[in-house]
Amino acid sequence: MQNQRLSKLFEFLEADPNDSFILYAIATEYNVSNDTDNALKYYLQLTEKHPDYVGTYYHLGKLYEKLENKEDAIKVYQKGMQAARNKRDMHALSELQGAYNSAAGLDYEDD
Repeated sequence: MQNQRLSKLFEFLEADPNDSFILYAIATEYNVSNDTDNALKYYLQLTEKHPDYVGTYYHLGKLYEKLENKEDAIKVYQKGMQAARNKRDMHALSELQGAYNSAAGLDYEDD
């Protein structure tokens, strides 16, 4: 099933190589199947070609955390927060801020 979805997504990408959602879907398919190398490749391609596609930053940051690379995760969350501010996407900004706080060790629990 996975290969069929990826095959179809690559067909869509061939037809429209500038479609940010298709790149995102490919990266996500790879991420779900734990193919971290390809997931990283497509998430990074998405941030380069479509830096305003805000949804990428949360998932790329989480992937970096999964790979135990908190420094890059934190940088990605910061870029994502700026992209979310630029788009006035307060929901995404809130999610990215939470992920950033967690990765940076800024989570505070009530005493």
